Amino acid sequence: MPSTDPHGAAKAAPPVPAAAGPDPAVLQLRAVHRAIADLRRGTPVLLDGAERLLVLAAETAGARGLAELAALATAPPVLLLAPVRAAAVLRRPIGQDTGAVALALPPALLSADRLRSLADPTAEEMLPADPPAAIAPPAGAAAALALSKLCHLLPAVLAAPAARPALVAAQGLITVPAAAVLAYPDAMAARLTRVAEAEVPLADAPDARVVAFRGPDAGIEHLAILVGRPEQAASPLARIHSQCFTGDLLGSLRCDCGAQLRGAIRRMAEDGAGVLLYLAQEGRGIGLPNKLRAYALQDGGLDTVDANRALGWEADERRFLIAATMLQELGIAGVRLLTNNPDKVAALAACGIAVVREPHAFAPNGVNDRYLATKAARFGHLLGG
Repeated sequence: MPSTDPHGAAKAAPPVPAAAGPDPAVLQLRAVHRAIADLRRGTPVLLDGAERLLVLAAETAGARGLAELAALATAPPVLLLAPVRAAAVLRRPIGQDTGAVALALPPALLSADRLRSLADPTAEEMLPADPPAAIAPPAGAAAALALSKLCHLLPAVLAAPAARPALVAAQGLITVPAAAVLAYPDAMAARLTRVAEAEVPLADAPDARVVAFRGPDAGIEHLAILVGRPEQAASPLARIHSQCFTGDLLGSLRCDCGAQLRGAIRRMAEDGAGVLLYLAQEGRGIGLPNKLRAYALQDGGLDTVDANRALGWEADERRFLIAATMLQELGIAGVRLLTNNPDKVAALAACGIAVVREPHAFAPNGVNDRYLATKAARFGHLLGG
C-alpha cells in the first residue's frame, strides 16, 4: 500500500531493485561441488560436454548406483582407467602414457567387488582370466577421470552414454559441465579468501599467527602460519608445505615432511619473520587414503613415483597457484622460498611472485633414504644444497 506524507499526499513506494541474475561461473562451481559429493557417496552424475556421459566412481559404486546407471544409460558402460592401471589390468603394454583407457566390461565384472579390484592395485586380486577389451574412450573420458580425482577417489570411472537430460534430471541426478570440471582446480585456487585469523604462539616461534583461507566450495581450508610480520618485510622467508598427516602429526620416518615443517618455523623465528603456507594437498595432492595405498605399493617394491602412477595418479598432482593466491592476499610480493623443489620456484614465479630459492634439506634417517633418493633422481629436487 503506498505511504502518505504529513499533508496526506500519497507517495510512490520505493522501487524494488531487480534481482541479479545468477553468475554462470558460480553455478558451474556449485554443480562441481554437488557432483563431487554425489560421486563420493556412490551416486551417478551426468557429465555434459561433447558427449553426455553418466559417470559413476568405481571405488564407491554399489548395487543402487549401478542400477541407476543401467536404468538411465543408452548403452553398456565402459570402465575408464589411467594408462598405467589399465596396462596392469590388461596384462600388456598399451602404448600410451597419458589420457584415459576405456575397457569394455562383460556383465560379470559389473559388481562392486569386481570394480574395486579393477580400480585398486592394493585390493584383493580378482582380475578375470580373459582381460577385457580396450576400446576407444568416449569424448568426456579425461573430464570423468578428473572428476574422480577431485573426489580424492581412485581414478577409475564407469561411463555410459546418457538418456535424454530431462529423464536424467527427473531421477534427481546432478548435471555438471565437463569444461567446469577441468577448470575447477584453478578456479578454486584463484577465489580463495581469508576467513579467520588469530595469534597462535608456537614452541619454536612464540610470535606467530595463523590465517585460514577458504575457497567458494567451503571445503578443507588452507592455512598460513605467519611468524613475526612477514608482510612488512621486503622478501621474507617462506615455505610451501603440503599437509602430511603421517609426517607432520605422527612423526613418520617414511618422509622428511615433519623435519621440513618444524625446521622452517625455526628458521623463520631466527630470521625474525616468515610465512609458512600449509596447503591441504596430502600425498602430493592424492589424499590420505591414496597415500596409504601408495605406501603399501612402496612396501612391495615400487618407489614413490611409480606407486602413485600405479594407482592412476600423476607423480605430483599439487597446484601451487593456491600458494601464490595466499601470498597475494597477505600482501607479500616476494619471498625467499625454503625448498629443494625447483617446480615450486617456477610455479610462484609464473604467478608473478618474486622468488629466490633457499636450500631446505635434511639428512636421511635410515628409513627415508630411498624416498629422498627418489626425490632427487626422479623429481629433480636439489638435496645437495
